[in-house]
Amino acid sequence: MVRLIGKTVAAAVLLLRFLRALVVSGLQTVGVILRAGLGSRQPPAAAFLRVRFAPMSEQGAALLGCMVTLTPGTTTIDIDMEKRELLLHVLDASDTDAVLDGIRREFEPGLVRLFGDRS
Repeated sequence: MVRLIGKTVAAAVLLLRFLRALVVSGLQTVGVILRAGLGSRQPPAAAFLRVRFAPMSEQGAALLGCMVTLTPGTTTIDIDMEKRELLLHVLDASDTDAVLDGIRREFEPGLVRLFGDRS
């Protein structure tokens, strides 16, 4: 029973973090598009990034990939379970460390709690 409550709380916190990331990244993406469209500056360079993720099941990795893709400005291209690595495309590569930190801080803890490998 305690474990079920813990997982329910972890899922609720993960959902709230995802919704916050969705709004924040949506606003950032709109800003990038508007600035580039209005000619006030060059559009930022896009990039492909490889992101290692914490040990979790295939279901957890798939959900992580979906969450990243549903967050505006990022798309999951591939999930490599052997290397525990996501291949991402990011619209704005001006601060890739912040992108990686956001994924690790906002999404991974809840996913590990829900789908962490027990091997």
